[in-house]
Amino acid sequence: MEAFLTSTGLVALAEIGDKTQLLALLLAARFRKPWPIAWGIFAATLANHALAGGIGLLLARWLTDDVLRWVLGIGFLAMAAWMLIPDRLDDDAPSVRSRWGVFGTTCVVFFLAEMGDKTQVATVALAARFQDWLAVVAGTTLGMMIANAPAVWLGDRMAHRLPVRAIHWGAAALLAALGLWALLDW
Repeated sequence: MEAFLTSTGLVALAEIGDKTQLLALLLAARFRKPWPIAWGIFAATLANHALAGGIGLLLARWLTDDVLRWVLGIGFLAMAAWMLIPDRLDDDAPSVRSRWGVFGTTCVVFFLAEMGDKTQVATVALAARFQDWLAVVAGTTLGMMIANAPAVWLGDRMAHRLPVRAIHWGAAALLAALGLWALLDW
């Protein structure tokens, strides 16, 4: 349960103000069909994080405990610093035509936007740390939905009212704590 709850909370916090949350807002404004967008986000996140969780488990098996402890500790500390850098939706973000429909467009764009994103890297690290693929993937996927589903339905009225900077600092503190925990108490 610890892996699931940690993964859910960490990703939900980390996703506030993230580029994929901005993407959810853009898709909601463009298509105005929240259910297919939400299901597309879910499907893309589940696929992306399932792969990331698998990579995390492979790293945990391939690396010795000592090396893994250092990689995870430094990785979590680096993600804490990365969390403090605000995300913007790139002008050169992948462009997918709507010929695939709302669901298909959302799946493809979200899957691609998550590649190398903080939450994907966190999923790799959490899976390596807890070595519980199902709990981590379920938790990170739920965390993404907690952050992105409201963005789809409530749009940017809600996003401007959240204390994004404070949330990012809180997520950075949580990541730093996980990093120190990995380094000091394996």
